[in-house]
Amino acid sequence: MAHEYRYRRRVEFSETDMAGIVHFSNYFRYMEGAEVAFFRSLGLSIHNQRDGRVIGWPRVAAECTYRWPLRFEDEFEIHLVVRKKTSRTLTYDFRFYDAQGRQIATGSIKTACVDFDPATEKMQSMPIPESVSEKIEEAPKGDL
Repeated sequence: MAHEYRYRRRVEFSETDMAGIVHFSNYFRYMEGAEVAFFRSLGLSIHNQRDGRVIGWPRVAAECTYRWPLRFEDEFEIHLVVRKKTSRTLTYDFRFYDAQGRQIATGSIKTACVDFDPATEKMQSMPIPESVSEKIEEAPKGDL
């Protein structure tokens, strides 16, 4: 079972503002990208279709604290840790590090597992499927 993941990437030009630094909103995209890569590393997807319905993971809470700016072409790494796992939700903590190992931001996202019916546009929380639950665990308290 996994409780952490490291995701490395580089800042793209389109992610920067007029001052050449990463626009704050992109940190949420980076966290989502790390989550998607984490699921892929486990042979899973965050978007599954079954019997004409969709199982997904909408965000129910998200936050980010910025300590140092990233700029175009900077390399950085995101450390994802599963802080909490319930029968229906996953809460992740994220730490962003620049190429020198300096912590530049922290964040968290809480997601809920839902069953979405496209025909009725109704969404309802559901227990995390066994195929996902058996591969993801909470991090030990010392890893947070």
